[in-house]
Amino acid sequence: MGVLNVTPDSFSDGGRYLPPGAAKRRVDELLEEGADIVDIGGESTRPGSSPVPSAEQIERIRHPLIHAARERRAVVSVDTTDPAVARYALSEGASVINDVSCLADTELARAVADAGGALVIMHARGPMSKMRGYSDAPGDAYHDVVADVGREWGAARDRAIESGLARDEIVFDPGLGYMKNAAHSLALLRRLLEFASLEAPVLVGPSRKSFIVKATGTGAAPEERLGGTIAACLAAAEGGAHILRVHDVAEVKQALALHRALGEAHA
Repeated sequence: MGVLNVTPDSFSDGGRYLPPGAAKRRVDELLEEGADIVDIGGESTRPGSSPVPSAEQIERIRHPLIHAARERRAVVSVDTTDPAVARYALSEGASVINDVSCLADTELARAVADAGGALVIMHARGPMSKMRGYSDAPGDAYHDVVADVGREWGAARDRAIESGLARDEIVFDPGLGYMKNAAHSLALLRRLLEFASLEAPVLVGPSRKSFIVKATGTGAAPEERLGGTIAACLAAAEGGAHILRVHDVAEVKQALALHRALGEAHA
């Protein structure tokens, strides 16, 4: 899953792809690099960010981004917590909604169910406006981060199913860095296989996140975190992740291909 933020303030690429021409070129780049899914976001999820009105989100993604990706047979995901934006995106050809709120609004699940789409539910505790910072949570925020995340996410999935969404159209995202510190995120990666009990496809989004800095002491700027991103992606793949959400598609795909080749040679 390649990331495309058409926002002025996203933590890694805010403002870079806000102009329609730049956004369209980025769709082409992501697909040429080998992305299978393009995840388009019109609302920043950086810590402290305020909700963006539906009309403004729709205006940001209205440019022919969804159509451009669909014309090249890519799966299109739209990153939003807003049911109105989800309905618009799905009506334009998106097939996945990527929700970072842990389904704070069950109407979002109804919108996806009505359109026959899929829903990624990311684990989070509260809105982004109340998050102090990435990878900035007290150590005792979780009794057992894997058990707590699984239980809280399971409750969100149950709400989605009660809202009409089929169980097999729901994807699990543990929410690395969101209301979690670096140790929590590392534990989630290290123990990812334990989430098999959820019986849901797993999406992991470690790309350029600050837990990489806090765990390694390197990569102060987001674009300096490629090495940590690749290491996290390899760990996630070994842990059974089905989807990796990244900014650097070509580099991660190359690392995964070599990792598989090494495994096949050993076998």
